[in-house]
Amino acid sequence: MCGAVTWVYSGPITRSLVCHCEDCQKATSSPFTAFIGLEPDKVWWTGNPNHYQSSPGTYRGFCQTCGTRLYFRSDQWSGEIHLHAATLDDPTVYEPSPQVVMRSKVKWLHDLENIPQHQGFEAPSKRET
Repeated sequence: MCGAVTWVYSGPITRSLVCHCEDCQKATSSPFTAFIGLEPDKVWWTGNPNHYQSSPGTYRGFCQTCGTRLYFRSDQWSGEIHLHAATLDDPTVYEPSPQVVMRSKVKWLHDLENIPQHQGFEAPSKRET
């Protein structure tokens, strides 16, 4: 978000997925997280991401300046680092396959297309009505 930490990658994408697990929901304050799996030794960082050990052998990286979440890394997948797809320079090129941990998917996502949509914050808040 602030640009204090960026990354560059040169190598194959090992996976592109959307994770619905409760840990990702809590870590990102979001109903799901979109990740890109990359080879950790082929990711070059500018700036210094901070790390939080969310459970034994599991680390979540973030910008220590603005708090932007950058990645998930676990000893369980030692050959990968999972960067948040939203940190791509152009996140519109991201195409996930598959979705995982569907048992934790929040219930209202199934009807997301039917919830009123606005291009900005045109919708009044509940307090304004």
